[in-house]
Amino acid sequence: MKNLAPWWIRIPIVFFIIFGLMEYFIDSGDKPAFLTYPITQVFLLLVLLILAGIELILKSIENVLFQTLSEEAKERYLSVKSQGWEWKWGKRMYNKLLGSKPIEEEGEIILDHNYDGIKELDNSLPPWWVYLFYATILFGVVYLVRFHIMDDYTQQEEFEQEMEVARLEIEEYKKTAKDLVDVSTVELLTDAADLAAGKKIFEVNCVVCHMADGGGGIGPNLTDENWILGGGIKNVFNTIAEGGRDGKGMVSWKPILKPAEMAQVSSYLLTFVGTTPANPKAPEGDIWVDPDAPTGSGEIPPEQEIDTTNTTSE
Repeated sequence: MKNLAPWWIRIPIVFFIIFGLMEYFIDSGDKPAFLTYPITQVFLLLVLLILAGIELILKSIENVLFQTLSEEAKERYLSVKSQGWEWKWGKRMYNKLLGSKPIEEEGEIILDHNYDGIKELDNSLPPWWVYLFYATILFGVVYLVRFHIMDDYTQQEEFEQEMEVARLEIEEYKKTAKDLVDVSTVELLTDAADLAAGKKIFEVNCVVCHMADGGGGIGPNLTDENWILGGGIKNVFNTIAEGGRDGKGMVSWKPILKPAEMAQVSSYLLTFVGTTPANPKAPEGDIWVDPDAPTGSGEIPPEQEIDTTNTTSE
């Protein structure tokens, strides 16, 4: 029976199909998943070895079945198989790496064992397996010399370097991942889209207590400089996330709003500061001064006293 697709076509096709599926389903940003995640390299290597193993098993089954044929059937099989086009160089390399006898010469290595018509061949270890074994020995020697004799970097140093790189990548990612914002990383949003989104959230959830113009009702006035739990984007974000004072403050909105939404509504309600509402509620809390704001007395330092006495003599 003639193969429609030789092994050297079947293996790459299956391999690259799996490779393409991994790249499609694994989100690795701009870089290929194969280069980003080492586990994908190990997985694809295992896939390649499994495919090669399956081909070897199929080849062995074919050889066993061939031996069960009559001499006439064997000749017909070989005649049909030789009619198709074959990649001669690839076949030679395959047979060389496999190290097995051709089907027509297997009679030379058949052992005197017979199990219900199944015969055993006295094959040697495949050269590819032997070469791989030698490669592991060479790798072990190089590893020993490099890390135990030449004292190259340790696993602890490698771990610390990778953790530092990961930390920097996480910090960079947090700058654009709005839903990862927290009270320590939140910043005042000034983009029109963010403020518009914050306005919608405020109108749906906050107007009932703070009024549409921020003048205050059940909740405090948002237009003055007085704050009960501190002003500024970080304090306001924390108040919205964790809730107000126990027993009489507002509830925590953390289970309802996403971090990005809390940052948007916090930034929006800070735009009320300094405005004039229709019916402002009396100020509550203390006047809040941003500790991170630049400070300065505004006074011009006194000029240094200059001695204008002329000490020249005639």
